[in-house]
Amino acid sequence: MLQINDPVIQLKGLTKCYGKKKAVDDLDLTIYKGEIFGLLGPNGAGKTTTILMMLGLTEPTAGTVHVCGYNATRSPIAVKRSVGYMPDSVGFYDNMTALENLLYIARLNGLPEHEIRKKCMETLALVGLAGDADKKTSTFSRGMKQRLGLADVLIKDPAVIILDEPTLGIDPTGVREFLILIKQLSRQRGITVLISSHHLHHVQQVCDRVGIFVNGKLEVEGNINTLSGSMLNEGGHTTTVTLTAPVPQPWPHMAIFSGLDAVKEVNVQDKDLVFTCTHDITPAIVRLLVENGCDITGVHKKDYSLDDIYQKYFENNAAETTTH
Repeated sequence: MLQINDPVIQLKGLTKCYGKKKAVDDLDLTIYKGEIFGLLGPNGAGKTTTILMMLGLTEPTAGTVHVCGYNATRSPIAVKRSVGYMPDSVGFYDNMTALENLLYIARLNGLPEHEIRKKCMETLALVGLAGDADKKTSTFSRGMKQRLGLADVLIKDPAVIILDEPTLGIDPTGVREFLILIKQLSRQRGITVLISSHHLHHVQQVCDRVGIFVNGKLEVEGNINTLSGSMLNEGGHTTTVTLTAPVPQPWPHMAIFSGLDAVKEVNVQDKDLVFTCTHDITPAIVRLLVENGCDITGVHKKDYSLDDIYQKYFENNAAETTTH
């Protein structure tokens, strides 16, 4: 029995070539039980190819995939029993109701006939579709179809859920509700979730860790705080202090910062003093300003969002590709 923080998905040296093109290039990645991991990258980065190899639907050119302890290439059926997969475009029989569609999927998955109906109704309730069980899926919105797709995935009680672009085409409220549902399921049931997406701000709301995938390569992986901290260490910590009045030029108090070795640069911008430091010394800066009679109306520390982090790696890679 796998415990929380045990490896559930392990990719080692995973490579997939189509002719001379490497769709996935020497990918190493471990995802743990109960974790929500975001695989982020633009269309064509190799995300879906990676998922297909995880599911045993296409063979790697090199490297190995293990899911729930099974080699996905040698034991694809065992992997499919353990994994629920929702593609970016979920299809249903439009002339059937939500319940009828789910009953069909349950039978395909070999659930015992005597418990199928009860199980389907419980699963529809879990994804918020209990009141829509008898409605034909032709009347469903994109968001409702995604919820029914999630019910399809959950009906067999998978250990792992893989979602390919799950928020595509859903309105902001629907996205928020869907992601909250995913997080609740992962936390309550210990389900491992892999979300493949290029919608960075959606993924940022729910993932424990993210991996940025560009041109078949995993450029970086970690949680948002770790990746943000890494960028701050590279570019310096920036603190902006806003005063009540414009700062005169030259500013008579500039010399007070000479004793702070961490301060690399101070820029004056109207009422703002912008400090670039080797590490975060915001409290010391504020204390010095107050001690020297400065009236402060605001303090802002720069943080890097997932968009900033992604853009850095994507732009760097694009620049390298252009120069070669």
